[in-house]
Amino acid sequence: MPMLEVDNIHSYYGNIHALKGISLTVEKGEIVTLIGGNGAGKSTTLRTITGTVKAREGHVRLEGEDLGPYKAHEIVNRGVAMVPEGRRIFARLSVSENLEMGAYIRKDKNEIAEDLERVFGLFPRLKERRTQVAGTLSGGEQQMLATGRALMARPRILLMDEPSMGLAPVLVEAIFDTIQRINKEGTTILLVEQNALMALSVASRGYVLQTGEIVLQDSAANLNKNSMVQKAYLGMQ
Repeated sequence: MPMLEVDNIHSYYGNIHALKGISLTVEKGEIVTLIGGNGAGKSTTLRTITGTVKAREGHVRLEGEDLGPYKAHEIVNRGVAMVPEGRRIFARLSVSENLEMGAYIRKDKNEIAEDLERVFGLFPRLKERRTQVAGTLSGGEQQMLATGRALMARPRILLMDEPSMGLAPVLVEAIFDTIQRINKEGTTILLVEQNALMALSVASRGYVLQTGEIVLQDSAANLNKNSMVQKAYLGMQ
């Protein structure tokens, strides 16, 4: 049974048919990437999984349980957390307060404290800045904070939406190193990313999304060699 199964999802924004029968799976322990251009439906796929967009048709299942009937905060409680595009931190709160917000659904204070130390272990810069107002952090630090906040929910699967957006190349490498470390520590990851080269370097499998439809799926190694992927997403001619 997959950790996550998206089965023939159709999602709309008003009359706009954004997702046209999307199906994908993520096995426990994997990093799977979803690549595609602007407007392909990548973020909509993640929003549908998390319940902020409701599918009109199809099913999203977490280890066999249909998430369709649940509200977004209930889906978080079942083990799905997202690092949103653009970070969306609470700019006026401190770093520590942002991280505490990630654990708002939890009651296990001792384990919350353990997870906070785990986040500080992953991102020592956040520990140094724990009392700093989050809106004054650099872009890279804000991405660390958004990732740490999601991890505070102790997710079974972590959804990441464009984690490298707007970051300098050296910071992009650091973020992807952290993604691999989070995965090695036991968190399954579904990664949406326009930087296809980096995404395919850390993922085991990938899906290519165009105008709301999956047009290609394969191992990351094979997608790297695919001529269409090379031309459209890897900058090769």
